[in-house]
Amino acid sequence: MIGKVREVPQCESTPFYPRSPYGVAKVYGHWITVNYRESYDLFAVSGILFNHESPRRGLEFVTRKVTSGVAKIKLGLAGELRLGNLDSRRDWGYAGDYVRAMWLMLQQDRPDDYIVGTGETHAVRELCERAFSCAGLDWQNYVVQDPRFIRPAEVDLLVADPSKAREVLGWKPDVSFGELVQMMIDSDLKLLKAEHGL
Repeated sequence: MIGKVREVPQCESTPFYPRSPYGVAKVYGHWITVNYRESYDLFAVSGILFNHESPRRGLEFVTRKVTSGVAKIKLGLAGELRLGNLDSRRDWGYAGDYVRAMWLMLQQDRPDDYIVGTGETHAVRELCERAFSCAGLDWQNYVVQDPRFIRPAEVDLLVADPSKAREVLGWKPDVSFGELVQMMIDSDLKLLKAEHGL
C-alpha cells in the first residue's frame, strides 16, 4: 500500500503509493473500508500490516524462498540460491503477532485504522546472512544475484511506526526477526526431510 515511501518510518497518515497490482488492490480495500465505516456507521477497521511471515508463507515470497533455499542447500538438494535486489529493505514480523494485533483492533470501543509492524527494517542481504547462519553456512558461498528477479517497480525501504498500535491497543511483537528466521529454517528443514525421506 505504501510502496514508494514519502517518509520514514511510515505511519497511518503516510500517503499511499502502491508499486504493484496487489498494492493497488489493498489500497482499494482500505478506502472502501473507511468509506463504509463513515457512510453506514459500521464497526470496520483497516489494519495496514507490514510484511508478516511464518513457516506457512508461500514459496513465491522472498522470506520463504530464502529459508526453503537454505534448507535445500543444507540437505544437499540444491547448490545455490538465486535472488534479485539484496539491498531492498523490509519490516518483517511474525504473522501470529499480527493476528493478535487484528484481534485487539476488533476489541476496541471505536473502529479505527492501525499500522502493524515491528519498527525495524532488514535488508534481503541481512535475511540471507541470518538464514544461512541458522544452518551453519556462509551465505556468500551460495547466493547468486540474478537480474531476472529485479522488480520493475521496486520498493526500496519499508519500516513501520507502530506507535498507535502500541499506545491504543497495547500491542507489541513478541517474536524477534532472528527468532522468526530460525522458526522458518527449522520448519523448512523438517518439511524437506519428510518429503525426501532424509
